[in-house]
Amino acid sequence: MDYKDYYSVLGVPKGASEKTIKQAYRKLARKYHPDLNPDNKAAEETFKEVNEAYEVLSDVDKRKLYDQFGSDWKTWERQGGNADGFWQQWQPGGRPGGRTYTTGPGGFAGGDSFSDFFQQLFGGLGGGGMRGGTYGGDIGDLLGGFGGRGQVRNRRGQDYEQPVGITLEEAYQGTKRLVRIGDQRLEISIPAGARTGTRVRVAGKGGPGAAGGPPGDLFLVIEVADHAQFQRDGENLETRVSVDLYTAVLGGSARVPLPDGRSVMLTVPAETQNGTRFRLRGKGMPVLGRAGERGDLHAVVEVSLPQALSDRERELFGSLQGLRQGEEA
Repeated sequence: MDYKDYYSVLGVPKGASEKTIKQAYRKLARKYHPDLNPDNKAAEETFKEVNEAYEVLSDVDKRKLYDQFGSDWKTWERQGGNADGFWQQWQPGGRPGGRTYTTGPGGFAGGDSFSDFFQQLFGGLGGGGMRGGTYGGDIGDLLGGFGGRGQVRNRRGQDYEQPVGITLEEAYQGTKRLVRIGDQRLEISIPAGARTGTRVRVAGKGGPGAAGGPPGDLFLVIEVADHAQFQRDGENLETRVSVDLYTAVLGGSARVPLPDGRSVMLTVPAETQNGTRFRLRGKGMPVLGRAGERGDLHAVVEVSLPQALSDRERELFGSLQGLRQGEEA
């Protein structure tokens, strides 16, 4: 595998922020996802490259190593995971200085230049250097999971992310999505109460593991679309309810819609002012992960004035106005 410029893959500058990288990834993941490009091998390969680039650039430690030693990632990959081949790039004629790898907390025996380089490159990450015939601690992960003498250890596959858009109605009730993973199509449940940023884990559907290691996971990253009638604040919802003048003045009831298509009746007290807020307990969004719990729905009254008045109506409103003014005099 040739060295890849992950920044170019995502179309971002080298100094891009985490937010910029994530936005670029989501845009490209949508564009090249296999579901939207059936039987398009080029799009499928691009989708894999985008996920590979995001896996590295979204990880602070991996990105730091990639920025500083990117060309050596290419060397490592070109050797097919052969540690001896990688060492030869740093010391002609084999392993550096002819030193031998030793078990225990000493790492390489002696104080050769390669040990100094290795400490500079991975210092502190290995939790005590190399030990037990394999790279210790996180160093093994950073170098791709290679064991002693260049043998590949089993390693878990990378996780994939896939943005998924849903409506507020779907978030209110829960929904399902068909997702294509290679040649397989899966129906995945999205729980009621999901919000923008909710991650739905599909175990074992990420990248393949190495040397018998388990596969990674697929995460659906939820984006809930804005709604024209309801505004969401966490588990609470707000909507506006039109109430005619007579109901607002004399009292009555008004119908309040719910996102699932049903409605509830709101009791409107006499002399309700425009903009009055009423709380309908337990009629908001489901609380994610807490079965049976819901937020509240806030209904904001909008008093609608009558139009196209008849002469008689105008006369009556005039009488009411005169009566009101007489009482205030």
